[in-house]
Amino acid sequence: MTKTFKISLLVVPFTLLLSACERSTSPATQGDASHFTIEKNQQVYEQIDIADQQDFEDAQRGLIARAPDAPIKNAAGRTIWHPGAYNFLEGESPDTVNPSLWRQAKLNNIRGLFKVKDGIYQLRGFDLANMTLIDSDSGWIVVDPLTTVETANSALNFAREHLGNKLVKAVIFTHSHVDHFGGALGLLSKEELATREANNDPLTVIAPSGFVEESVSELIVAGPAMTRRGVYMYGQVLERSAKGHIDSGLGKQPVFGTVSTLQPTIDIKSGREALTIDGVEMIFLNMPGSEAPAELTFYLPEHQAYCGAEVTSRTLHNLYTLRGAKVRDGLRWSTYINDSIAELDGIDTYFGSHHWPIWGNDNIVTFMEKQRDLYRFIHDQTLQLANKGFTPREIAEKIKLPESLSKVFYNRDYYGTVKHNSKAVYQHYFGWYDANPANLNPLPPTEAANHYVEFMGGAEAIISKAQVSYDKGEYRWVAEVLNHLVFAEPDNKHAKNLLAASYQQMAYQAESAPWRDVYLTAGLELQEGTKASTLNKEETIDLLYNVPTHEFFKSMATQLKADDAEGADESIKIVFTDTQETYVLSVKNSVLHYTTVNVDKTEVSATLTLTLREFLDFQVGIISLKDLLTSDNLSVEGSTLELLSFLSMLDSGFESFNIVTP
Repeated sequence: MTKTFKISLLVVPFTLLLSACERSTSPATQGDASHFTIEKNQQVYEQIDIADQQDFEDAQRGLIARAPDAPIKNAAGRTIWHPGAYNFLEGESPDTVNPSLWRQAKLNNIRGLFKVKDGIYQLRGFDLANMTLIDSDSGWIVVDPLTTVETANSALNFAREHLGNKLVKAVIFTHSHVDHFGGALGLLSKEELATREANNDPLTVIAPSGFVEESVSELIVAGPAMTRRGVYMYGQVLERSAKGHIDSGLGKQPVFGTVSTLQPTIDIKSGREALTIDGVEMIFLNMPGSEAPAELTFYLPEHQAYCGAEVTSRTLHNLYTLRGAKVRDGLRWSTYINDSIAELDGIDTYFGSHHWPIWGNDNIVTFMEKQRDLYRFIHDQTLQLANKGFTPREIAEKIKLPESLSKVFYNRDYYGTVKHNSKAVYQHYFGWYDANPANLNPLPPTEAANHYVEFMGGAEAIISKAQVSYDKGEYRWVAEVLNHLVFAEPDNKHAKNLLAASYQQMAYQAESAPWRDVYLTAGLELQEGTKASTLNKEETIDLLYNVPTHEFFKSMATQLKADDAEGADESIKIVFTDTQETYVLSVKNSVLHYTTVNVDKTEVSATLTLTLREFLDFQVGIISLKDLLTSDNLSVEGSTLELLSFLSMLDSGFESFNIVTP
């Protein structure tokens, strides 16, 4: 039987709690571009041929029907995706946007159903990623069913309007990021899956080896911090305008709705694996540890087409993503691309998990070679400089792509950047320490800030000097200096406003969409403060309930308050009646352990018997401890006082924390 499970909003990278934040429309955050910014943006025209229309022709090639502008809503009526909000992306680049990024934003706004070639179709602009449909003997093979149930269902219904009501015979998850699997149950409901199983027509689900573990567990431990940082990276709280969020580089924006997935029925384990799926011959190339911990690409010999997943994209990707994640190996990434080129003799069509296709073998090989060399250059040159003693910040300033790589649009800094990717390479090999002892044990930000302010002559002197630097267009320096003042005096409105203005100018100059969003979000929060989370707890519980229980306990262990647990040596047993699971939780040396081994032989101070659902309700704050202990479904054997003592050592939850202020 095909199993289904849902993924917690705190687990997956792009599911960043949009409902927790309201977008701002405050005019206080929207300064004009300075003449320094206008001049810098004009220089972009000298670096690349923005007048080149080939990408626009390719992005519109094969258009069957344009996607509607109307909002897509969830079951509660909340808008989760409003493509029409980007209709301002027309004409020449305004002064407040880097012209190269404006071009990418316009390309990513070409939305609809497209014929890639006979038997292959793409739905682009229904979500951050693409959904691809491949004709099979008796239906469709769906590749990457988007982020949410709502957007996947909308995209599939749109395709059926124009291509006919075909069955979904198989689903391919190219990798373990949520924008490529989260909409799975928008293709077939649980009821439809059960009916298919009963009729001996089960759905085939293909994924790279390790997909389940990585899709569930990659971010569960760091979920709250990554969620908060993601607010910055994706500009969630920004208005959609030429002075706000315009794009994410990979696509318009992450979409935040109902997330689901399906248990794979076929794991691609070997480096190269040939399968025939509902009459379609497919050659899978497994590429673990590339753009995602679990990832594959594939090609279709009969169609002479190659799906590059997200190993290749029409942007420089991230070796380190600003929301925070494990650093990716640029050398391995480059090697995978190189190895796959040898497989593509005769391939005349390329399509990916984002952006638009490429046609012609020579064009495809050139694209892949330059993407290969892009990551290899950053890797090799970072190490070349590091081995001469340069530090990450110095390397980021020195490393420059050769023109043969930098002139092509698909190698530009729309998502990742050469600067922060070079720092990722350094981190991959050497970690956070740059070998300068001054950086080994520095003062924490607020304490250091107080000393900086004192040394620089106090707040008034700093603001006066910073204003002079601002008037010279030295925005990076102003931000570095005023960051100290804001951390020393977080109520200093003059400092915060000038710092926000500096961030805004850097945003307007940024070619990277995430850099733009980070700077603009920082400026917004400096002026309006950090908005409190209003997470829908009931919706979160529905998702958490279907996360493997041990993954939940892995996250729960990070909630232990070390000071409260000092000296504790306690164990309790938890029996979940609805999932038929039993765990022993133990605290020792201020560490929380969990196990299912020898649970009946372990000495515990109390045994708590209840449903997993009720325990999760308590953990996220839907019910109080009093409600929990008085539930008819709960029983306690042993010491209730020691049980309460144990539970009191756990943090009650994670709030939205400050980033640009202490």
